[in-house]
Amino acid sequence: MQPESVSIDDLYRAREVLRQHISPAPLIRSYALERQLQLGGDRRVWIKDYGWTPVGSFKLMGALYWMSQHFPHLDGRPVAAHSSGNFASGLSFAGYRYGSRVIIVMPESAPKIKFENTRRFGAQVRTYDITTDHLTGTRDRLTKEISEQENALQASPYDDPHVIAGNGVGGLEIVDELRAMGRDLSHFFCSVSGGGLMAGHALGISHGFSGAKIIGVEPEGADDFRQSLALGERVRLPKPTSICDGLLSYDVGQHNWPILQRLVPSAVICSDESTKRAMAWLYQNHGLRTEPSGAITTAAILSGEIDLQGDGDIVLVLSGRNIDEPVFRTYLESVSVG
Repeated sequence: MQPESVSIDDLYRAREVLRQHISPAPLIRSYALERQLQLGGDRRVWIKDYGWTPVGSFKLMGALYWMSQHFPHLDGRPVAAHSSGNFASGLSFAGYRYGSRVIIVMPESAPKIKFENTRRFGAQVRTYDITTDHLTGTRDRLTKEISEQENALQASPYDDPHVIAGNGVGGLEIVDELRAMGRDLSHFFCSVSGGGLMAGHALGISHGFSGAKIIGVEPEGADDFRQSLALGERVRLPKPTSICDGLLSYDVGQHNWPILQRLVPSAVICSDESTKRAMAWLYQNHGLRTEPSGAITTAAILSGEIDLQGDGDIVLVLSGRNIDEPVFRTYLESVSVG
């Protein structure tokens, strides 16, 4: 097993930087989920809702810390990255805060709100056709061309120690808030795509609650992490498919894999239909308009297929809320919630 490139100390250093730019995303108690799950005793369910960040997702945490570590050495060079949309807006926000030019490669089919969030903070956007990218490799080629032509420093949306550490600040926040209330944690649910969100959070959660079960959640058509766990090595999918546009990485990152392999022993999958039902459930019970990638953890916990026995609380990550209103309404109209 390869050594891990991120430590708990890196998360604490990242927290000091992020505190200069943003406030923690709220940890919200879900009385509705507690009723739905019929938990015994005094157990509680909490949602870490990254929809409250300035760009509507968790991605700005890793982007901000990455920028803070590289900006002193940029000397006017721009930053380039590819993204399905949320890292794009996060890096754009980071560029705005640090005064750095940002160029983003995004799928032309990305939600309009993700384009709007990205351009709002000044980033330039170039697009590609995601439906053929598994054959053409346009995304990586275009990002590399921009880096070469613009002399830009390329940022990874997930496969980078600074990105992992920045994302992991959210895990520290969860631990601190639960401890302040005298709570314990039995289960932690988080989506997995490239793995930057889960790797960072797993480091923070396991440090604070060593006995908590850390469970990854993936779309059934993009379950490279689950397959990787089964084989004991990283699996690359030829064409991940799902309505969860933020969870379509071909594989987990090299920097993330050792952390995930050590700290995240299991992963569950959810169908797109169950994710739509979870979106409807969150809207009806909490008034939250969530993107599929954000609602998939709720889908997992509502499935009734996961053993939730334990003595501590349950925390699930809602990674983002960036979805266009017409698409959101279409999904809600296509399902029924009991």
